[in-house]
Amino acid sequence: MIVRAFILTAALLGGGIIAGAARADSGSPPLWQLKGKNNSIYLLGSVHALRDAMQPLSASILHAYQDADVLYMEIDVDDLDPAEVQQFTVTNGLLPPEQTLAGLLGEERYGRARSEAEKLGLDLDQLAQLEPWVVAISAVQAQVLRLGLDPDAGVEQRLARDAKRDQKEIRGLETVSDQLGIFDRLPLERQQDFLLMSLEEAIELPTALDDMIDAWSRGDVEQLAAIMSADFKAFPELYEPLVVARNRNWTRQIIALLDDDTDYLVVVGALHLTGEDSVIQMLHEQGYRAKRR
Repeated sequence: MIVRAFILTAALLGGGIIAGAARADSGSPPLWQLKGKNNSIYLLGSVHALRDAMQPLSASILHAYQDADVLYMEIDVDDLDPAEVQQFTVTNGLLPPEQTLAGLLGEERYGRARSEAEKLGLDLDQLAQLEPWVVAISAVQAQVLRLGLDPDAGVEQRLARDAKRDQKEIRGLETVSDQLGIFDRLPLERQQDFLLMSLEEAIELPTALDDMIDAWSRGDVEQLAAIMSADFKAFPELYEPLVVARNRNWTRQIIALLDDDTDYLVVVGALHLTGEDSVIQMLHEQGYRAKRR
């Protein structure tokens, strides 16, 4: 389901998871170490939202954090301003005044969407002026919270709190606009498909999320790779901009970090480190081999 893959590739903004010789079932979340001449870069695949009961983070994650001088995340969560997310939505995510979500979708599709949204506790009539991609993301976030998954309990937020305490710098690989722009640039017709698919699949999230988080916590990278392959088949238009292009951009940034003597911990959604188009694979293709920790 595309919703499951979305949760593992895009940060849950407004609140916001592997290729090669990695072994499955290592008993630790997916983590690699890349060696430079004078430094190390740890690459951690994260889940953006977890349950509070999932405490503490694994020893391997804590070791990588302690060893790192600087943390990189998809976005700089330490300086994330909710107003920036809101401003992007107001500027880019509103339908023209003469248009409504109901009118855009049409009677039959809007009826389906409304029915599914009600199951999630959402009233689509109150979201009438929002573009479909905004409503889709809002629906996924609402369901994640209903299932007891808390972005503040996610890997990034936990590490960000530790970094603030320890006065470690946090940097972002991209901006809020970079990430939300991926969805905003979808043609309106495909945004409608994304909304309907998101609403329908959100109902099935409880079992799917439990299986996914279990695979992540065990370090079962083969299952995570299978999730990536299966889920994006349903929406290939999102795969290139949401996964491949971002992985390519991040890989360039990671390679550049190997030129200094600072140790880094890079934390991104786990599915960015899985499969044939992963950061791990792109690094390997350019002659850099990351070792599974």
